[in-house]
Amino acid sequence: MPGTGRILAIVTTTSEFEQLGHRTGLWLSELTHFQDIAEAAGYTVDIASPQGGTIPIDPESLIMTEMGAAIGLKGDVQKRYENRAFMNTLKNTPTIDSMTATPYDALYLAGGHGAMFDFPHNPALAALVKMFHETGKIIAAVCHGPSGLLNVRLADGTWLITGRQVTGFSWQEEIAAKRDAGAPFSLEERLQEHGGQYSKSGVPFAAHVVESGTLITGQNPRSAHGVAEAVIRKLDRA
Repeated sequence: MPGTGRILAIVTTTSEFEQLGHRTGLWLSELTHFQDIAEAAGYTVDIASPQGGTIPIDPESLIMTEMGAAIGLKGDVQKRYENRAFMNTLKNTPTIDSMTATPYDALYLAGGHGAMFDFPHNPALAALVKMFHETGKIIAAVCHGPSGLLNVRLADGTWLITGRQVTGFSWQEEIAAKRDAGAPFSLEERLQEHGGQYSKSGVPFAAHVVESGTLITGQNPRSAHGVAEAVIRKLDRA
C-alpha cells in the first residue's frame, strides 16, 4: 500500500580521502533530500553504514555558495542539520551486515566521496544489494553511491549493472570539484567497465536521473530529489 513501507539508506563511514588526507564523508543533502521526500510520502527511512556508529559529514556539504561566496546552509538541509533528533540518528547507525532486505521495500545508497572507499569492496553491502535485487525490490543510488553497485554479481556470474542504464558522478565533475587527484577511481569509467550503459547531463552538476527497471541512479547532489521522486513513484505503483 502506498506510503506505508520502509526504505533502507546506506551511508559512508569514511571520513578522509586516503590519498589527499582531506576530510570527506556523507554529502548531507543526498540523504536529507531523499529522506524529506520519502517521509512526506509516508515512508520510514532507516540508516545503516559499513562500520556502524557515527557518520562523518563532508564539511563542504555544509557550505552553499552564491557568486563564489560561502553563505552556509539554507532551506531543508539546514532544518535537518539543526534538528537534534535527526542528527542523533547519525550517531549510532547499525552496520550493514546486521541488516536484511526483508523488512524493506527499497534500498538507497547515498553519496559523498567517502562512499568510493568503503562501498565498492564491501562483501556485506554487495550481498545486501544482491538480496534486494533477487527479491525484486527497488535499488537506488546517487552521486558516488553507485560505487556500491560496482562489484555486485548475480547468480549467473554477471555484474548487476551489465546492460543496465546507469549514471553517477562524472569525471568532469570530479575535476571541477578539484577532487580528481583524491578519487581512487573514475566512477564514470568503472560503471562502464562493469557493463553499465552510462549517461550524464550535458551540463556538469545539473540534475540527471536514470531509471532501468528497478534500478534508479542519480548523477550528483542535485539529482537526489529526482531519485527520491522516482523511487516513491515506483513504490506507490507496486
